[in-house]
Amino acid sequence: MRIIVTGGAGFIGSALVRHLLDHTAYEVLVVDKLTYAGNLASLASVQGEPRYHFRLTDIANRSAIADIFSSFDPDAVMHLAAESHVDRSIDDPAEFINTNVVGTSVLLDAALAHFRTPGTRARGFRFLHVSTDEVYGTLKDEGRFTEETRYDPRSPYSASKAASDHLVRAWSHTYGLPILLINCSNNYGPYQFPEKLIPLTIIKGLLGEAMPLYGRGLNVRDWLFVEDHAQALTLVLEQGSVGQTYNIGGNAERRNIDVVTAICDAMDALIPCPTGASYRELIAFVSDRPGHDFRYAVDFTKLSMQLGWSPKHSFEAGLIKTVKWYLENRAWWQPLLSSHKGGGGRPLAKKSA
Repeated sequence: MRIIVTGGAGFIGSALVRHLLDHTAYEVLVVDKLTYAGNLASLASVQGEPRYHFRLTDIANRSAIADIFSSFDPDAVMHLAAESHVDRSIDDPAEFINTNVVGTSVLLDAALAHFRTPGTRARGFRFLHVSTDEVYGTLKDEGRFTEETRYDPRSPYSASKAASDHLVRAWSHTYGLPILLINCSNNYGPYQFPEKLIPLTIIKGLLGEAMPLYGRGLNVRDWLFVEDHAQALTLVLEQGSVGQTYNIGGNAERRNIDVVTAICDAMDALIPCPTGASYRELIAFVSDRPGHDFRYAVDFTKLSMQLGWSPKHSFEAGLIKTVKWYLENRAWWQPLLSSHKGGGGRPLAKKSA
């Protein structure tokens, strides 16, 4: 099989590419425009692999995408390219609409034209679209999001992803494009850009800087280790039923304050805090994010019952693995601190490590 992975130089995308090349015989073409969150260093382990290819391309570039489909002749598309940070979407929603909505529509048009090419249909072409649990809105009770939960996006980011989901389903219903749709919970693990909660907390701690935490840290998220996600995506591509949506979660609901204190405790056990005290003393509560959703939790019973999937990593094991990776891979994240800013133009760090 030949597979196009859009956003393959990003956090989840690079984990997926590494998984495909390590655990399957597939040929993989990464399509990525290398925004701040795309990093070819995340694919260093597959450089030189003859089944790996890369194209520097914006998914909203219609002619370039058409050329890629024509020259590579894929058997499947795994679409992960997206602007994904909520804070950035609040500051600049237009960029999210362009990439997440317009870019997805361009890919769908190219995929449909490819699917209609003689011979492609017989090969079982698939378009797998990766989305987020944030399209479902927020939870206040003990329930979880299922594949039947009504959409209720609350941020420009989640609204743009919800729009892309609707487009994917429309291309399936109207044109017969064989699609699969994924809604996943919060991912964490190695190679995640430092603006996200877990890597930001780890790196701030290593620098002896304040670890920012919105509000009182009581918002709840379900955490999914990225390597488990990559394995689930591959399974859905290979065995999922065309036209179906599958939720993927980590079965690991945690309050943000509990996530941050768990990171602090892990770091206390692994490396002394630069201040000489516990890393917990660096936690700093900051003004809450506008429209901050209170709780997300994902029910992945459908995926478990139909395809036999469940996460292999507990939150505790995945977090230790993640903390150790950031401790051991400063060469990957240090350059990002000076060359990029977080959402709202805020620096990722006040000084170099």
